[in-house]
Formats: sequence, C-alpha cells, structure tokens
Amino acid sequence: MSADVVEPKVAAPPAPPPTLPEFAQVMGHPRPLWMLFMTEFWERFAFYGMRWALALYIVAQFHGGDPAGEAPASMLYGAYLALVYAAAIFGGYVADKLIGYQRSILVGAAFMAAGLFLITLPSEAMLKLGLATVIVGNGMFKPIISTLVGKLYATGDGRRDSGFTIFYMGINLGAFIAPILTGLLADKVFGTPEMPSYKVVFIASGIGMVLSLVWFWFGRGQLKGIGAATGAMAGTGRLLLVVLGAMLAVPGFYFLLTIDAGVLNWILIALFVAPALMLLVEGMREGAVQRDMVIAMLIIFGFNVLFWMFFEQAGSSFNFLAQNIVNRDLWGWEFPVGWFQSVNSIAIITLAPIMAWIWVKMGSKNPSIPRKFGLGLIFNGLAFLLLMFALSSLVDPQSLKIPFWTLFMVYVIQSVGELCLSPIGLSMTTKLAPVRLTGLAMGGWFLSIAIGNNLSGIFASSVSGEGGMTVASAHAGYTFGFWALLGSGVLLFLLAPLVNRLMHGVK
Repeated sequence: MSADVVEPKVAAPPAPPPTLPEFAQVMGHPRPLWMLFMTEFWERFAFYGMRWALALYIVAQFHGGDPAGEAPASMLYGAYLALVYAAAIFGGYVADKLIGYQRSILVGAAFMAAGLFLITLPSEAMLKLGLATVIVGNGMFKPIISTLVGKLYATGDGRRDSGFTIFYMGINLGAFIAPILTGLLADKVFGTPEMPSYKVVFIASGIGMVLSLVWFWFGRGQLKGIGAATGAMAGTGRLLLVVLGAMLAVPGFYFLLTIDAGVLNWILIALFVAPALMLLVEGMREGAVQRDMVIAMLIIFGFNVLFWMFFEQAGSSFNFLAQNIVNRDLWGWEFPVGWFQSVNSIAIITLAPIMAWIWVKMGSKNPSIPRKFGLGLIFNGLAFLLLMFALSSLVDPQSLKIPFWTLFMVYVIQSVGELCLSPIGLSMTTKLAPVRLTGLAMGGWFLSIAIGNNLSGIFASSVSGEGGMTVASAHAGYTFGFWALLGSGVLLFLLAPLVNRLMHGVK
C-alpha cells in the first residue's frame, strides 16, 4: 500500500455487483479484451491517420500555404479535438440510458467512417461538416469502448489496471502505424513531400474506421451480453431515434467549429459542470464514501485539463515546429513531418511494460494515483524544458533550425508523462464513479480532455502568432508551458494526501 493511501472507512455494505459471465482467458485476461483491443486499434488508426495532416491540410488548402494560416488552423484543430472528446458526455448518456453500449459503438463507428469520407471533398464547408460528423460518431464510440473494458473485470480484480494498459497499447499500436502508412501514401505514392496528397490520408482513415466497425460487429458475441441492449433499450424505435438525433446533432457541432475558441471554452466548461453536479448528486445519494470518491475524481479531472492543454501540441504547434524550425535532414534523407506522430506511440508501446514492471517492483513505495498524475505533469513539463534549451542554445545560425533529436526526445519524454497519467485515469474513473453512472463519468473524463484540447489550440495559435511560428515565438510559448506544468505537478504532489483520503483506499 502506498504511504499516501489510508484505510477505507466503514460504510454500509453496498449492493452485490452483477455476476460476470465465464470468459475464456487469453494471456491471463478475458478473451473479449483482445477483441476490444483490435476494435480500438482500427479506430485509433483512423483517428491518428488523419490527425497529423489536418492542420497542415488546412494551411495548404485554404490559406495557400501562407504561414499566417497556422494560427486559425491550430484553432480549428484544437476545437475539433475538444469537441471529439466533449461529445463523449452525450455518448455516455446515450449508452447508459437509451440503446446500450454495443449499439452505441456500432452507430458511432458508422458516423465516424462517413465523416472521414466527407472530409475528402475539397471545400471548407465539407471539411467542417465531415469533422462534425466524426465528432458525433466519436462521442458514441470512444467513452463506451473504454467502459466495456472496465466491465470485463469484477470489482477488486487486480488485473484491471494491467487490462487497461494492454488496451492502451492497442490504442498506441494503431496510432504508431497510421501516420507512417498514411504519410507514405500522401508523400510517396499519390503525392510528393512538397505537394502531399492529403485526400488519400482521409480516405485511408475512413477505411480504417470501416474495419473497426466490421471487427466489432462480428466480435461482439464474445462479450456474452455485457453492454447489450436489454428491455426497453432493445427496441428498434429507440435505435432509430438515436440515429436521427445524431444526424440532427451534426449541424450543431458544425456551428461550434465556426465560433471563437474562447467562447467555445466557456461552453465546454458549462458542459463539464452539468455532469459533475449529476455525479455529485448520485454520490451523495449513495453515501459519504461515494461522495468523497466523486470529489477526488473531479479534482483529478481538473489537473487532467492542464496536462492535455500542453501535451496536445502534436498535431498543431509541434507540426509547424517540425516543418519550419527542426532540421529534419538525416544523412541526405528528410524525415517526414507526420512521422513525428509515431514517436509517441512507439515510445508508449516500448515503455508501457517497463513502467508497469516498475510500479509492481516498487511495492509499498508505488506512488498513489494523484502522485502518478503529478509525475505525468512534471514529465510533460520536462519536455518543454528541453524545447526551451534547444530554442535558446541549439539554434543553427545559418538555417535557424534546431537539431532533429530535440523534438524526437520531446515526444519520448511526453510519452513517459502520458504513461503516468492516461491509462491510470481510465481505470481510476471506472473505480471511483457511481456504478449507475459509469458511462457518464467516463464522458466527464473525456470532457476534461476536451477542455484541455481546446486550450491547446488557443495556446498553439499564440505560439504561431499572426505571421507564423518563429524561434522567438516558440521559445516564449514553450517557456510558459514548462512553468505551468511544473507548478501544477508540484501542487498535485502536495494535495496527494488529501485526495487519497477522499478515495477511501482505492488504488
């Protein structure tokens, strides 16, 4: 037990949890975990396959390649990512109350595939319509498949954290392969490094999403009824109403993609407050222990916002940094901009088992959940410290570029921070949330990421400024990032004993 963890308080015995089906075990985990692993692999292939290209495409297609287009491209990219995660709050409710988890995943996958194919049409209106359709679909898919992973394990099953880590490796395997493959298709097969064929990137991502849909359709029987629609949820009428509602939601998200990023942030905060209050009310109804657990979860959500605000520069400011200020020449071969996106993923795949082993070997010294989150913030900050050093001391006077290895290592260091935080956060949410509102709580987790992602777009636009990114603007922006992350990480370390008391022994 961690030194920060206190013994749980005595409370009224909870209702017995539902009995889980007997699953065949594969590598020590329920067999359906591996089906969900591959479903998420193909969904992440689709997501990351186009992520590296989106901001670059906006500048090239709608701003004629002018660096002044970097700021609005970053804003739109940040808004898109934010709304992808914000939609999860509605998806959680739809799955919990209307059509069940399995149907929600299938409907969501279909919408995402349609949206990705719409983006291939070369107009700004169709771009935003396609993004809005992806947003609606992702809201019904992303939080639900993560929740299903948690439902494969009984309460108190020590394998839950490692199960989420395996699942997280599936995410990153798809994220690793996608930028490399779609980058090759764009730069080498259907275009050139000077004039990439971004259209084929979106087509390949759409095909990946179709594969995710097909994989889950044929594999969902392995779940043995977990997440299936029952009772009133099983009716065709509800399903059709949800599909119609999703179609009507697309214009709403289209509108949100067109408004000022600052206004959007206030909307996202308001959206976060609503489920937070619902979770608090449910927690108080279940007793003091559950109330405290919800409070602890919400505190962690707040720090999660700060982590993703700075982490999610990969598709915006880091892309422009790589394109304009990083020396990508490696012995006569130019490292593609999009391939930097794969560095994070391969680092996760490589380091995840090492980190899991370290946590186990630490035994009683294993950091508590809030301190792992604090470490995530600090490691993210160290990545920005490296950029501060590179932009102040390693800039080549002739080319005005920094060495390749600096940005490469930034992604690696950020990956260590991500491993301290993200898989632990998914597991934590399923442990601390009221049982009846697990899907809503998972939606709240993703909504905290949404707020961070929208702030990431605002931050990235300030780094680029009005005329495009420069060494000076990048140095100033990333210096701010370092101090913000370091300060928040230290603060969470100091608050850890309080948060652990509120968690009542949950680890």
